[in-house]
Amino acid sequence: MLWSFVYGCFRHLVELMLWMFRSEDAKEVEILALRHELQVLHRQVKRPALRPADRALLSALSRVLARPRWRSFFVTPETLLSWHRRMMARRWTFPSRRPGRPALDSEIEALILRLARENPVWGYQRICGELARLGLRVSATTVRNVMARHGLDPAPRRSASSWRAFLRAQAESILACDFLTADSVFGARFYVLFFIETKTPVVHVAGVTTNPDGAWVAQQARNFLMGLGEKARSFRFLIRDRDAKFTSSFDEVFRAEGARIIRTPVKAPNANAVSERWIRSLRRECLDRILVASRRQLENLLRVYASHYNGHRPHRALQLQPPEPSRPVVALGLVQRENVHRRNLLGGLLHEYYPAAA
Repeated sequence: MLWSFVYGCFRHLVELMLWMFRSEDAKEVEILALRHELQVLHRQVKRPALRPADRALLSALSRVLARPRWRSFFVTPETLLSWHRRMMARRWTFPSRRPGRPALDSEIEALILRLARENPVWGYQRICGELARLGLRVSATTVRNVMARHGLDPAPRRSASSWRAFLRAQAESILACDFLTADSVFGARFYVLFFIETKTPVVHVAGVTTNPDGAWVAQQARNFLMGLGEKARSFRFLIRDRDAKFTSSFDEVFRAEGARIIRTPVKAPNANAVSERWIRSLRRECLDRILVASRRQLENLLRVYASHYNGHRPHRALQLQPPEPSRPVVALGLVQRENVHRRNLLGGLLHEYYPAAA
């Protein structure tokens, strides 16, 4: 940059010396030609692109040229003066900083935005209080400015509740039930009644029979609620299909606990998708890979698989964690192969792995 400026000044100095030895008529003709070219350029270019050397040269010429003759420049006098002030300001070497408070840390700003997006009903005052509980002292005005800068309304109720958020909030109080069938090697068909919590999802196998009449189904419902204890009153809805095995006496068992019965539409298995998904997992991982000989064997198989499903099997909806971990997760870092133990279930049909220290 410095050498280009020196070269430009030298070149213009040589041109100035040559211009001084020209005749007056030649100078006037050249000036007229240059002015006309300048007018043509003004019609074509709204704002010319200038280099720093161009600005420096024009600023230097403005100091030796009388102010009334500044109209020969293709920039305004205010522009020339601003260039000169900017060039003079660069001579000062002391550091300068913007007035006001220091900038907010980027991690704190990201945390503010996270709290705002994860909690639509929180206002900026509520978020400020939550930050104070975390040991972060941030003023309410700063929180408000950060939210406004990213297009978030600082007032509560920034967005309407979505169906996904509504269903997640309701899932804790929803219980689903269904039947599945399993055939034995001798041709007998067993009916399995199970319940599943849509929030967790924890599976409860209620019973196995070859004749699921209304009285048997109602009795299994009573046994299931008695096993839940006080937890049974937390369920406000029961989802079931329109199978004739679910009689009115079955429904009354849950209505007595304050639950509302929701029947799925006809031929709509996706309306009870949580139950259908568990049936699919059970068949793929267990029933389709073993021969069932008796009801007792099937009951034991279902008990072991339900325990494995609830206490060990990872679930994508739970960040690859089981609904009810049977053992606490221990962070061991780098685990050697010989330090990992395997536990066989159902004769090696299912495997569970644990670190040696667990």
